[in-house]
Amino acid sequence: MQVLETIGFDLGHGETAVAKARVESIEPPDMLEINNKKVQITALGWHPDLGYLVGEQALIQVGVTQLEIAFKQRPDNDANYRQTIHHFLERCYYLLKENKQIEGGKDSQFFIGCPSGWSVVDRQEYQKLAHQAGIPLVSVVPESRAAFMQAKEAGKLGYDKLKSSVLIVDIGSSTTDFTLVKSLHEIPMDFGSNTLGAALIDQAIFARTFAKHEDKEILEWVFEEYPHHKARCQLACRKAKEDYFSNEQLYSNPQSFARGFESINEQIYFVPQVNKAIMEEILNQPLVELNGKSWIGAFSEAVIEGKETLEQEGILPKVVLMTGGASRMQFTRQICEQIFPEPKSQVRPDPEPERCIALGLARVGRWDLRAAAFKAEINQRFDSSKLKELISKHIPELIELLTKPLSEGLIENSVKPNLKDWRNNKVRTLGNLENRMKQQAEEWITSERVQQIIKNQSITWFNSKIQSDLAAETDPICQRFQIPRSSLRFEEGINPAVVNPELSIGDTILADTVAFILNVVIGGGTIGSLIALILTGHFTWPIILVYGVSVVAAGVEITRSKTQEAIKSKLDIPGWSRPFVLTDNKLDSICEQINPELEKVFREQLTENHEAFEELNERIGQELKKALNSKAEEAVILIQ
Repeated sequence: MQVLETIGFDLGHGETAVAKARVESIEPPDMLEINNKKVQITALGWHPDLGYLVGEQALIQVGVTQLEIAFKQRPDNDANYRQTIHHFLERCYYLLKENKQIEGGKDSQFFIGCPSGWSVVDRQEYQKLAHQAGIPLVSVVPESRAAFMQAKEAGKLGYDKLKSSVLIVDIGSSTTDFTLVKSLHEIPMDFGSNTLGAALIDQAIFARTFAKHEDKEILEWVFEEYPHHKARCQLACRKAKEDYFSNEQLYSNPQSFARGFESINEQIYFVPQVNKAIMEEILNQPLVELNGKSWIGAFSEAVIEGKETLEQEGILPKVVLMTGGASRMQFTRQICEQIFPEPKSQVRPDPEPERCIALGLARVGRWDLRAAAFKAEINQRFDSSKLKELISKHIPELIELLTKPLSEGLIENSVKPNLKDWRNNKVRTLGNLENRMKQQAEEWITSERVQQIIKNQSITWFNSKIQSDLAAETDPICQRFQIPRSSLRFEEGINPAVVNPELSIGDTILADTVAFILNVVIGGGTIGSLIALILTGHFTWPIILVYGVSVVAAGVEITRSKTQEAIKSKLDIPGWSRPFVLTDNKLDSICEQINPELEKVFREQLTENHEAFEELNERIGQELKKALNSKAEEAVILIQ
């Protein structure tokens, strides 16, 4: 059954958000609602009558006896953790189906996010937990990839930046992940123990408030006996932190405070409060979880380490993409801008970090499914037999394109220069002329110049014959996947190696015809034409002088062929007479006479050389398939 929709499920340590994308559409994903809210506190509560509750309901419902918050972590064997994840996912899935926001079953494929640093085994275990919670189709995807995809689809990254290097800094509640995306490939950057999450700031506010509370002893007992009260107080600390970083200027006044509030009973309240002075103290105090480093110091060190690691590889990211809810903390952006200054790098925080990952996960899922279908259709449409058939159909036209420049080139580089040398008395006999002509013809026909002619003509052949047939096959694919038709066309030209792939036609095809061409055309045509000029012109007297007496004395009749052989090997036409024998017009006439014959020989010999052209067809097919696959790899970036 075909998947109809992809569900991006961002189960964060602090908040949870869900988005949906239709697979056959390129419209932006929609945010889904759980309990009428698009972004939920990651919380699971147990009510004796109502059962499991999630999000805000778990916090506000009277009578909740158990409450779990901030429970996202690397999968382990802890029974309480596994049960919490199970019931949270199960309840969210039920609510989404119950409210008709998703199709459910195998029509909906879930893509759940995880930190980039999680191993393949971690992801598989997380996926298993989701399956056990009743979600039939589920994949686990790095959140950094989702952030990158959301930035790409939302138009925040141009095509040049998409193909360059982008550093993603994902500041979450439990971790801060650094991921390099280079030419669309993700490379997680592991800096050891990654516990640098914004929840540490919540904990520091909680510890400070608890330590200074006038009813500290009572609170300690309450938290021990009723853990859900402690969870609510921790959420109050988080609220105070978020309020502060949303309105920093407002709380720069020593008398102004961002506050959270939680009522333990009618007499005891837990009221965390922060302003600029308190927050600076918290951010700069040593934390046990960070091995004695402060939060702000640990973050700065991590960004610097990231830059140094990239520099060792010769990489400077064009874009530093900041995501995660904690990226709203202004000082994190300032640190990144100091370490990656403009204009070489651009720091870009996501404007909606609380929705970014869910939307990105839905896009990643849709992209994965559509990209896989796109590549499969390319492979199916252009199997080896299809390409060979397409190429074979146009081989006669390639031969036609080769014959004329090869024939003209042979005349210009072998026949004409040697005839001129003979006329200028640089060659003694016609036999010497024939040998020189054959030698130079053989050298030229296997030269780099001929290879260049073949490459140029092959490119012309591809552009004029093959390209249009290919486009007729690729254009419908591009139309279906709603990408530009040019994505799979070779409009900028084709690499010569594709249409002449490491196959020296001069060696494998033309070499087989060299002897035939030399003997029939050069030996019989050029020299024969020159001898005919001598025998039928006004210069027969040198022949009589040389051969007449001996012939008459022997009483032997000299046949025409014997005369020609004798002329070639013995006769040295006087230098002063040669310009009269071979005028420019006569020279051009000889070349014009042999050109059609030479073209005919090339055409026939190339056509008859089936084995070489079958090999050529096979190799071109293979190289063209590689080129198409390479085009497809580049084109998938355009799929939405």
